Amino acid sequence: MNPLWFSLVVPAAMLVWGAWTFNRLVALRNRLREAWSGIDVQLKRRHSLVPTLVACVEGYRGHERALFERVAQARAAAQCAHGAEQVRAAENELARGLRQLVVLAEAYPQLKAAESYLALGRQLVEIEDQIQYARRYYNGSAAILNNAIESFPSLLIARVFGFKRVEFWEVESALDRAAPEVRL
Repeated sequence: MNPLWFSLVVPAAMLVWGAWTFNRLVALRNRLREAWSGIDVQLKRRHSLVPTLVACVEGYRGHERALFERVAQARAAAQCAHGAEQVRAAENELARGLRQLVVLAEAYPQLKAAESYLALGRQLVEIEDQIQYARRYYNGSAAILNNAIESFPSLLIARVFGFKRVEFWEVESALDRAAPEVRL
């Protein structure tokens, strides 16, 4: 084998491999961004539903003002949050407030029977399902990107070009993980 040929082929092969690995990492990062965008769309849908839900329940219970204000503040904080960590924290707080709002509504049979409340409840359930699907897609995308960034030899390219590990969108508390209580 000719040493000149070897000295040209090996660096060329390494260059091709490096370019392929870099392009793969970029594609995975863009897939993660697309997944985040899906979550963002569903969160905006939930944010737009909150004022209507609060107004619907508020008419039935005037002295629960603190809960309504907390939900409104949580919504505002969620809308202003930037970055995955801030958004996660703000959205978890909003979800807690919405759960308390639904529990409050359960205490009023007239409200539970009102068509507007039922329609809002169906929309909220649909949005929460879509958020769950979007989170699962995001977490799957994050796992694939993290595996590529942390696996040898692609971690060499990832380090050189500053690719960083991303966090999963996880359930915040053990109460959120617990199965809901069902009474028959």
